[in-house]
Amino acid sequence: MPIVLTAIVAAATSAAAFAAAPQAGPRPDYVADQACLACHEAQAGPWADSKHAKAMAPATPATVLGDFDDARFTRPGEETRFVRRGDLFLVVTRDASGKQTEFPAEYTFGVRPLQQMLLPLPGGRLQAFTVAWDTERHRWFDLSPDGSAAPGDALHWQGRYQNWNLMCGECHTTAYRKGYDDENDRYRTTWGEPRVGCQACHGGGRAHVESARAMAAGAQHDSPATKPLATPNRSLYAATAGGPGQADQCAACHARRTRLVEQSTPGNPLLDDFIPDALQAGDYHVDGQQLAEVFEYGAFRQSRMYQAGVACTDCHDPHGGKLRAAGNALCVRCHNAAPDNTRFPGLQAKDYDAPEHHFHAPDSQASQCVNCHMPSSNYMVVHARRDHAIRIPRPDLSARLGTPNACTACHADRPAAWAAAAITDHHGSHPRPRHYGEVLAAARRGDPEAPTLLQALINDADQPAIVRATALDLWARNGLGPVPDSALADPDPIVRRAAAAVLSTRPEAERLARLPALLADPLRGVRITAVRGLADLADSRLDPASIAARRTAMAELISAQQAMADMPATQLNLAAIAQAQRDLPTAERHYRRALDRDPALQPGRLALAALLAASDRVGEAINVLRAGLSQSTAPGPLHLALGLLAGKRVDWQTAVTELRAAARLMPENKQVPRNLSAVEDYLARRSAPRGE
Repeated sequence: MPIVLTAIVAAATSAAAFAAAPQAGPRPDYVADQACLACHEAQAGPWADSKHAKAMAPATPATVLGDFDDARFTRPGEETRFVRRGDLFLVVTRDASGKQTEFPAEYTFGVRPLQQMLLPLPGGRLQAFTVAWDTERHRWFDLSPDGSAAPGDALHWQGRYQNWNLMCGECHTTAYRKGYDDENDRYRTTWGEPRVGCQACHGGGRAHVESARAMAAGAQHDSPATKPLATPNRSLYAATAGGPGQADQCAACHARRTRLVEQSTPGNPLLDDFIPDALQAGDYHVDGQQLAEVFEYGAFRQSRMYQAGVACTDCHDPHGGKLRAAGNALCVRCHNAAPDNTRFPGLQAKDYDAPEHHFHAPDSQASQCVNCHMPSSNYMVVHARRDHAIRIPRPDLSARLGTPNACTACHADRPAAWAAAAITDHHGSHPRPRHYGEVLAAARRGDPEAPTLLQALINDADQPAIVRATALDLWARNGLGPVPDSALADPDPIVRRAAAAVLSTRPEAERLARLPALLADPLRGVRITAVRGLADLADSRLDPASIAARRTAMAELISAQQAMADMPATQLNLAAIAQAQRDLPTAERHYRRALDRDPALQPGRLALAALLAASDRVGEAINVLRAGLSQSTAPGPLHLALGLLAGKRVDWQTAVTELRAAARLMPENKQVPRNLSAVEDYLARRSAPRGE
């Protein structure tokens, strides 16, 4: 079987308990920000007022924005006080045992429209406190208004999923190194600067600074001492490249993605250091609009702007982060009646900032380009973020797919069909090709035409690569047959990686014939995805070159998982690797470690129970499953597994009880009624009088 990878503290009161908090520890090739700013004054000013510069800072009177004048905030079962003593800022709230405890606020986290406080916990942890300061309304508010997690829950502010070292630090610092100790579940985190500085995007600047100083001291421009200044590292080129290269540079933080390395390198190809997510259900609407907090990259990769070569810095100042112009003036720099077609030959000569185009009153909110083409959604309660797919409103799609659209977001009392008719009235009726959202929707529904539609979408090079990668994911989920050849050789690594993931789930003969070639892909993300599908094969099934390539790629895969070993789901990945290699003790250790760190991680509980049951340790498997019932919000699969294991132990009454519970909780699951019916039929036959 190929591997299928998953994925996805007690407080103390003494100062000594917090002594191991993260600290500065720059890489030798990095310098202090001031070394850059001293020369690059034009960039220094805008950057100093940017969200990047203020992404994180030591908590001081100059950086703390919230009310610490004994302000109080109450949420169910918990009162929090915010107290200041001189220059010390304290958060007084419940610890893991429920006792009111003072936690020192070590750092501010963010600057607008909200600011959180980072509180230290033992083990080198910083935790993002989930009561934040609203910088516009000047109030404390709960980041979990639908219900805060209880102490001990991994989603509680003291839990693993609010841990700054794991979830946040790499994108709010420069030269971040997590320094996680998996065996002891501790951190020795270091960084160069507690903010997003110059070298977070441009890479280590020491050689550049030293060469500039050498030149200032009289060295010749072409001497060895000044060479790094004349030929800067490749990250500088990537940061100023056109659309794709620049978007990939920003995607290191502005994307939903999986990290592959302990410390990423600015300027590296994106898929060497990260794997960006496709347009997964639950994260995106079926037509690709943002749904969950997915940041900007996944949406922008869908846009016609990205396809045309538009770069992030065409709209955003790279150092200050602000827009290059206000309101519609930003868009009409390109979209106007006399466009400069030198760089973007597809631009139409048209007055877009006019009622003839937007059919609303000039200078109204409805006439603003972004409100129609980049609608916003709120995340973290108060943070409005615009959808960077920059799409044409499609209420006609909303009527068919149930997706949102900009028109009825304002005209909330009108149906999507009304909005679609209004657009037709103003702009006329034009034939439109099938939207990829309709194909993805058909595949999610399991429509009979889905295989044909998906294959056409995968093979259509004019469609966005991230969309074709999503189609490949659905191809695998629907079990639709061999991977299209075009996907395995696609020029975009996002598509190749998705194809490798599909191929890793295919029968052995197909994997053996097609996966070894991908072990030589130039990008780590493709190689480590391909090796998953070869991990369970004996060396005798591979030629010598493939054996060597598999060994190298497998080492990269394990290293990538270890870089995220503090994420409980990653322990499942490590367990799956060990299980594919028939190392069952190591697999069991990783499964148990995952559950120790997140007892509610149900896939891990089911996988561990299956491993134990396959090793004739059915009693232990049952105990593992029962321990999860109190942790789960959807325990149906646990009851199903318990019912099947009870049947294995010939405990038929327990099997019936558990299967009935599973049937009640999972009415859509077709396996449960079949199993329940078989057990009930067996019991009925056994209890019937003999001779009947």
